[in-house]
Amino acid sequence: MNDIILKKFDKPDETRNFRKGKFEIIKISDMIIGKATYEPGWKWSVDVSPLSGTEFCEVEHLGMVLSGSATVAFKNGKIHILKKGDIFYVGPRPHDSWVVGNNDYISLHFLGADKYAD
Repeated sequence: MNDIILKKFDKPDETRNFRKGKFEIIKISDMIIGKATYEPGWKWSVDVSPLSGTEFCEVEHLGMVLSGSATVAFKNGKIHILKKGDIFYVGPRPHDSWVVGNNDYISLHFLGADKYAD
C-alpha cells in the first residue's frame, strides 16, 4: 500500500479530446478525477454527443468550477449557470451544456469522470 500518491494534470493518465475541448483523467487507487477544459463556443450536444451516442449528457456530476462559466440546461427549459468557485452537483437526467462568454471554462469532476465522453 502506498503512503502517498502524487499526480498532476500536466501528465494525466488519459485525455479524451473532442472539438473545442478535452477531458483529462487522473486515476488514484479506485478514484477517478476529471478536468474539463472547454473553449468558447463549445457545446455538449454538438461537440461531445457524437462520441457518447446520446443526444444529451446523461452522466451524474459532482465538481468545482476553476475558471470561466458554463450552463447546465435541462429539457424542461431550466438553465443554470456555473461560475468560478461554484461546487456543483448535476444529476443524471439528460442535460446540455455550453460555454458562456469568451473565456475557457475549466472544472474538476469528482463524480462521473469515468463515464464522461467515453
